Amino acid sequence: MKKAIGLSLAAVMAMSLTACGGGKSDAPAAGTQAAGSEAAGSEAAGAEGDTIKLGVIGPLTGPAATYGIAVQNGADLAVKEINAAGGVDGMMFELKAEDDENDPEKTINAYNTLKDWGMQMLVGATTSKPCIAVSAETANDNMFQLTPSGSAVECVANDNVFRVCFADPDQGTASAKYIGENKLATKVAIIYDSSTEYSSGVRESFVKEAPNEGIEIVADEAFTADTNTDFSVQLDKAKEAGAELVFLPIYYQEASVILKQASDKGFDPIFFGCDGMDGILSVENFDTSLAEGLMLLTPFSVTEESSKKFTEDYVAAYGVEPNQFAADTYDVLYAMQLAADDAKITPDMENADISAAMSASMANIELDGLTGKAKWTEDGECDKEPKAFEIKDGAYVEMK
Repeated sequence: MKKAIGLSLAAVMAMSLTACGGGKSDAPAAGTQAAGSEAAGSEAAGAEGDTIKLGVIGPLTGPAATYGIAVQNGADLAVKEINAAGGVDGMMFELKAEDDENDPEKTINAYNTLKDWGMQMLVGATTSKPCIAVSAETANDNMFQLTPSGSAVECVANDNVFRVCFADPDQGTASAKYIGENKLATKVAIIYDSSTEYSSGVRESFVKEAPNEGIEIVADEAFTADTNTDFSVQLDKAKEAGAELVFLPIYYQEASVILKQASDKGFDPIFFGCDGMDGILSVENFDTSLAEGLMLLTPFSVTEESSKKFTEDYVAAYGVEPNQFAADTYDVLYAMQLAADDAKITPDMENADISAAMSASMANIELDGLTGKAKWTEDGECDKEPKAFEIKDGAYVEMK
């Protein structure tokens, strides 16, 4: 079992998002080919025996499909680039995606389907509950697993599992530090989803750090997946308590509803979110003017100069702008390429040997990726900087 160690995320926030040292490898510009639905990228693979088979698991249908499809597309784009550039010492990546509908039981079914296909390493799962469930299976099978977005602490509890995204506690701590150090507010309300590990985990660490930053939690209101359409009670309590800022450690779909209902009530505090907020400007039929002034911490924005080529090519391939799930997954594939090269992986190796070699090599690599300069601890955590953005005139503007 991995021992729990702290990351430098909060410390980085305390240094006003100062960039760290350079990485060993820059992820190249994105490609332009469209994704396949079930076996994305497989047409670019070489002959049998010359390929390394990568499985992808995420919600491709259902309410969370936005995230799973972005993960599939990000992986597809990166695999096609990597293969076109020669793969890993001439070996090609072959990719196959399976739908888990954001359901832990269906995640196990998807995993078994990919095992039958011959999967040698796993990209995923996409969301935390399924990721926790499948990590037990990969540990039993000694299969290497790298999740782009499984942010719950338990996702990387086993030695074979790593992640590219920030862990939930780090996001909550970093958010409290940023709010306090930049003197955005002293009276803060929280509205969170108690039915998800992501939201509950971020909220818990925020509450713990808040007193250290001179922040008073004046309202702390929960909702669940069954009560995520009417936020009148939560907003009324925040307003009555005199909240200057409302912290929303939630996904952007619910946040868009909260912003609309807050506007209807004439309640106009600062709203502040984390990486789950990324995508709010793309919500169908949402008046994006309601998001004006919204602040969030996220590792990726389509408005950054460093994201321009990736964004253009992603839009050309899939017809929509990428979100941070796509960007994190793109970085997953380039991290796998670096680690596979460092570990001297070959397709004929047993999965257990691949997993051991990849896990050791993850501590050796550094990736200058779309979501930042990243390196990994032996505990599976990714050490990189968050970035703070404010929405102005319908676009992300980085806050310094």
